[in-house]
Amino acid sequence: MPVVETKFDPKDMEFRRLGPAGLKVSVLSLGGWLTYGGTHKGSIVKDCMQAAWDNGINFFDTAEVYAAGECEVEMGQALKELAWPRDEFVLSTKVFFGTQRKEPNTRGLSKKHIVEGLKSSLARLQTPYVDIVFAHRHDPDQSVPMKEIVEAFTQTIQMNLAYYWGTSEWSAEQIQEATQIAEKYHLIAPIAEQPQYNAFHRERFEKEYAPLYKDYSYGTTIWYQSPSANTIHMSPLDSGMLTGKYNDGIPEQSRFAQNPGMMKSKIEALKSEEGQTKIKKVKELTKIADKFGGTTTQLALAWAAKNPNVSTVILGATNPQQVHDNCGAIKLLPKLTPEVMEEIEGILGNKP
Repeated sequence: MPVVETKFDPKDMEFRRLGPAGLKVSVLSLGGWLTYGGTHKGSIVKDCMQAAWDNGINFFDTAEVYAAGECEVEMGQALKELAWPRDEFVLSTKVFFGTQRKEPNTRGLSKKHIVEGLKSSLARLQTPYVDIVFAHRHDPDQSVPMKEIVEAFTQTIQMNLAYYWGTSEWSAEQIQEATQIAEKYHLIAPIAEQPQYNAFHRERFEKEYAPLYKDYSYGTTIWYQSPSANTIHMSPLDSGMLTGKYNDGIPEQSRFAQNPGMMKSKIEALKSEEGQTKIKKVKELTKIADKFGGTTTQLALAWAAKNPNVSTVILGATNPQQVHDNCGAIKLLPKLTPEVMEEIEGILGNKP
């Protein structure tokens, strides 16, 4: 065995610092969401993670709530079997929602759940620490003092359960408050937000969070779930809209067609005037993608990654080929010149 073990090859991947931290993450990353541990278990999870690794991805994301903890179990087992050097990949999880247990302290942002919830996540992941732990939401009732929240995440870092902490779907005001409390009481401030962001959903990311980028160099790990997964949330692909798959109607194999009840509101939105306007814009974006030899999906991901305030775009995938295809977005990044970005902006017509 060599003195220094290494298995990672960055390939053509781009790496960016995660906010003000020295930590570097691949501009594309892989997340489990509800897919791993839910509809996908076993070797397929490991195969998808290996495909990401083979494309130079070093950052992997999960959460306690994903498939009620099963996502962490599956990704943790995959990491154990893959046996990558621990110092060559970055791992994050999130606490807040819990794992559907009834005891009231097994969810939320109390110091008890932040610390013990993270310990439980680490047990499922079969690892002594994560690189980043996120507060998956802010306390909706404002019942937990912000000072307790910041103290708790500081404690997880001091206990070597995590190196950094961040936020997810917090308002800019809440992030600013947490940072100011950290500064006032000599605690550890969050370094990154995990928000929704795509070409059709820009207001919060580009406008509300702008002061955070300027004042704190705040990082972002924007998320995207596979268009084939059963999610109705926004993403860098706007729930599949930006893949171009709905340009000519609803495909039979799409999640809209297979889940008409759950997707009723999205289907109605697709047929609305606003939805049809989006489709027209996607058709124009498809022409640009074709011009560069890429897909509409790759263009949408590259467009998001082109924003310098995006630290990483978290991909979701149900099979290895999907990972390989999405990673093709890296080749489009240098082709998105200021002139091309201006052309895209003209099509979108929604700059905040």
